[in-house]
Amino acid sequence: MPRLSADTPFIHPKCEITDSTFGAYVEIGKGSRVAHSAFGDYSYCDRYADMANAQIGKFANIAAFARIGATDHPLHTAACHHFLYRSADYWDDTERDEAFFAHRQSRIAHIGHDTWIGAGAMIKPAVTLGHGAVVAAGAVVTKDVDPYTIVAGTPAKPLRLRQPREIADRLIALAWWDWPHDALRVALDDFRTLEAEAFLKKYGG
Repeated sequence: MPRLSADTPFIHPKCEITDSTFGAYVEIGKGSRVAHSAFGDYSYCDRYADMANAQIGKFANIAAFARIGATDHPLHTAACHHFLYRSADYWDDTERDEAFFAHRQSRIAHIGHDTWIGAGAMIKPAVTLGHGAVVAAGAVVTKDVDPYTIVAGTPAKPLRLRQPREIADRLIALAWWDWPHDALRVALDDFRTLEAEAFLKKYGG
């Protein structure tokens, strides 16, 4: 019997899940934190990943200790400490700054389909990773990443294309990530063995 299920996400021990949704065949690694986020079908994160305010597509591969939607502190005010917005933790006659938290949650990080985020990488709020993009381990992504582009470094910069632009466009048009589960199984051997261009030729992309 398969370990993953279409109906229930596989959530490992010691995870913190807040106000989040999960598609089919999703796995959340041990000790991960997921807040105000949505995982598309087949996406997973490894151990101790940390996601907040993120919209994650299908078939996303998120390595251990990656962070998506890393929250910011206010820099325009006299102080940048928690006491500005988590005020109720410090005084009993005040409340937390709900407007600040609402602003944080509005800055959604968008992670495309068939993406790979390496170990310890960080994706800043309101950044979009295009479909097929790859983020190298330890990179800090502060700007949008084009589809099927590999980025690395701090701040992350394009390293090379994962696929030539024409192939990338055809893969996006084919949208294999929307295929039914049974169709993915039928094509499994071709996914494993064919180069992208040969796969596209066989499946009409």
